[in-house]
Amino acid sequence: MIRFDNLHYRYRDETPPALDGASIDIARGSIHGLLGPNGAGKTTLISLLAGLLAPQEGRITIDHAPLDGWRAARPNAIALVPQDYAFYPMLTVSENLAFFAGVQGLPRQEQQRQCARALAFSRLESVASQRAEELSGGLKRRLNLAIGLTGEPEILLLDEPTVGVDPASRRFLLEAVRQLASSGCTVLYTSHYMEEIEAVCADVSIIDHGKVLLSGPIEEVKRDRTLEQVFMELTGHSLRD
Repeated sequence: MIRFDNLHYRYRDETPPALDGASIDIARGSIHGLLGPNGAGKTTLISLLAGLLAPQEGRITIDHAPLDGWRAARPNAIALVPQDYAFYPMLTVSENLAFFAGVQGLPRQEQQRQCARALAFSRLESVASQRAEELSGGLKRRLNLAIGLTGEPEILLLDEPTVGVDPASRRFLLEAVRQLASSGCTVLYTSHYMEEIEAVCADVSIIDHGKVLLSGPIEEVKRDRTLEQVFMELTGHSLRD
């Protein structure tokens, strides 16, 4: 179980809080969607879990252990695939994967094994020797994902992973997320696309203005309504606004 307990975070004193008492329980081995508009607090929440930020109030535990201690014992167990491209444009696909596997301190043979596995999973073998800057938008998103997989993480954080991709690439990425969960990986999937959340997630948390408005299994959250109707009832606005 991953537990976010009463998290607060504010980037500057004069701004509204990015998180305002957010609490969520996430089952291990599940795909949990974080649904909300831009600025809702989704990226801040996963940045706290990734260790990029520290909670100003509240705590995060994994399997009842404090996050810091859990991460220290498993330094490669949580991977973040950010919304922005997180690779070196002038390096080839293979060079990027080798670099990020090396950063994780893996033995050389293990680096090679995991790079090959990530390359195959993301179906990037045909462009392995191509520079990252030359890839299409969809292939760049696949490279972002492949880099996140080089440490074989137990928990994968996906922040708007399909922004700017074509329909075929979106279908591929969504299917890849399902495969990861079926192998036991816990996935946190942030999006402002309701159809994506419904397509891959069993559970969802609706977030707006730093508050978790509702959290639970999608079918229980909907209760004979569409997810969009639930969102509008809770927030007073549409994600399409």
